Amino acid sequence: MNAAKPQASACSFMKRNSGMVYAGPMTAWASVFFLAPLLIIVVYSFLKKGLYGGVTPEFSLEAYTALKNPNIAVIALKTLSISFASTAITILIALPCGYFMARSKYQTLLLMLIIVPFWTNFLIRVYAWMNILGSNGFLNDFLRHLGLIKDGIHFLYNKNAVILVLVYMYLPYAILPLFSSIDKFDFSLLEAARDLGATGVQAIFKVLLPNIRSGVYTACLFTFIPIFGAYAVPLLVGGKDSYMLGNVVADQLTKSRNWPLASAISMALTLVTTIGVMSMLTLQLRDEKRLGKTSKRGKI
Repeated sequence: MNAAKPQASACSFMKRNSGMVYAGPMTAWASVFFLAPLLIIVVYSFLKKGLYGGVTPEFSLEAYTALKNPNIAVIALKTLSISFASTAITILIALPCGYFMARSKYQTLLLMLIIVPFWTNFLIRVYAWMNILGSNGFLNDFLRHLGLIKDGIHFLYNKNAVILVLVYMYLPYAILPLFSSIDKFDFSLLEAARDLGATGVQAIFKVLLPNIRSGVYTACLFTFIPIFGAYAVPLLVGGKDSYMLGNVVADQLTKSRNWPLASAISMALTLVTTIGVMSMLTLQLRDEKRLGKTSKRGKI
């Protein structure tokens, strides 16, 4: 009897703290591979640049003062414009795709087709677009074959090429959350709206979109955050007008070897993305509260 009591108390302790036990490995993983690198970046941003690169253990605000450089401000504005344009285009394409998938009988097949690009290496897909858009690429050869052009059109190495490839790269990240939200939507509400005199477009904007806002917010986050810090796509298919902050960070690390400035820019990127995440979460919580109040009123 006495031996059974410690076992019972141990079992009850495990049940009460099962959440901590399960969350322990994930917390340790996040601490080692996310918080620790972030802490290193924060510390480096407040140190001085070393004579031959790296940092010296002296407190300094030179890196943050250098952010006032007009050239960095111009690049930041370019980065924001490319990120917002790419995200907007991605969402506009992903919405009808998610709607069609939710209404289709072949959801499994369509989901498979969306996931297939993830099986191919990121750089291989970028180089594929370079072969398509190049001066002697598929698109220019096709236009020459039709007799529409004689000389090649410069589709590559400009802002439009960067936006096009970014939209292609991150389109699945927008389609999947939108499909998940639309698939849960009650489509009889659209029919009810049509019966009450709404047009198809009005039913989409006034009934469908307000009910799938959480999916739209998630799609925006999943798209904007990686695009905002993009490095490889602007480097490979972009030109001078599409130089982004991710490229500045890479150049400061590898060419100028100014680690404090690279860390300061990284902190600015982290701050902007954090503000975006918090804003989206706030809007999502407001919508959930509003829908909760509406459902309670309906029950009353």
